Amino acid sequence: MAKGFGGMGGKGMPGGFSMNMLKQAQKMQQDMMKIQQELEQQTFTAAAGGGAVNASVNGKRELLSLTIDPAAVDPEDVEMLQDMIVAAVNEALRSAERAMSEGMSQITGGLGGLGLGF
Repeated sequence: MAKGFGGMGGKGMPGGFSMNMLKQAQKMQQDMMKIQQELEQQTFTAAAGGGAVNASVNGKRELLSLTIDPAAVDPEDVEMLQDMIVAAVNEALRSAERAMSEGMSQITGGLGGLGLGF
């Protein structure tokens, strides 16, 4: 039998990965899934053009609603309205993404770069 397999001396799993670490990783995964599910249920709203356009998305990054103040509808300047719509939707999506990142950071403690897919 090889002495000190993985530098553990037979006291844990290969590579120094203990059962305690495995349990912690499993708990972290469960916590991340819970936060993700909670955030998917939230609504994130953003406005553009001084409130002329409002967009709401959920944590799944799906557009839920879009409201446009009739005063913002100028047939001579449809491009500006389109730009306001894009800006409002993108800001709402960024808000959802920030909330997801912040929620995951609370769980992982900033352990980015571990290949967790965030």
